[in-house]
Amino acid sequence: MSDNQGKKARRDEARERARAGREKERARRRRNRTLTISGIIVGGLAVVSAIVLVVATSVQPAGPGPANMASDGIVLHGVDGKIEPVTTKATGEGGKPTPTEQDDSVANITVYSDYMCPYCNQFETAQMAQIQQWVKNGSATLELHPFNLLDRVSQGSKYSTRSAAAAACVADSAPEDFLAYNTALYANQPSENTTGLTNDELASLAAKAGATGSDVRTCITDQRFAGWVADATNRVLNDPIPNSSLDKLTGTPTIIVNGKQYTGSLTDTDAFAAFVLQNGGKA
Repeated sequence: MSDNQGKKARRDEARERARAGREKERARRRRNRTLTISGIIVGGLAVVSAIVLVVATSVQPAGPGPANMASDGIVLHGVDGKIEPVTTKATGEGGKPTPTEQDDSVANITVYSDYMCPYCNQFETAQMAQIQQWVKNGSATLELHPFNLLDRVSQGSKYSTRSAAAAACVADSAPEDFLAYNTALYANQPSENTTGLTNDELASLAAKAGATGSDVRTCITDQRFAGWVADATNRVLNDPIPNSSLDKLTGTPTIIVNGKQYTGSLTDTDAFAAFVLQNGGKA
């Protein structure tokens, strides 16, 4: 082989090595580009999945209401000198509450209240002892409707919703302890513009009131009935109030006796007793 032929062969070999190197580099870039695009697609799908999960969670239908609150409230009546709850089935998912069928021969006292409302606490403290006596002797029934009018004054903690949902948990699983828990919630009422009790504290308060079951604690800490509280609140603030002439509620507490709204002093026991006597049926 001549020198010229040898040089040509070496040049051709160098060109082939350079071409192979360029092809290898192009292949490497194609692989990297493919991996990058795949990563973007996978990441995008993950983001979409997360968004779908959030949206799906946010639009889940409200669960069923608590047992023993078919009217959106719990009814208490006297049996052999004791106060007992009237048991009812839970309102099903998407269902509507069933208004209480009242006996006009007795005083049917219905109270709509918010556990953060100081005026509700005034009524509770002043009037509940004599109301309970009327219920025990059979001359009255008591129907309690907690709702969440004052969520805005608990610094974002939604205490009105959480406490009403906690009361619903007790009504659902330990209705015989509801009245004691209702009393305890007012006795431990937080001031407006505070965050109020935590869910754990609400659960501990229920246990002290007699509702010691683990199902009650879990229900309260999980806020199982928060959605129901929102629905019940929407109903009373927008729809006619059953067993009354009220188009809707405009404040708390709202006290109704056999269809008539009490608008007198919340703390004057004589004034309230006179109103009950005047409007409260034959008894």
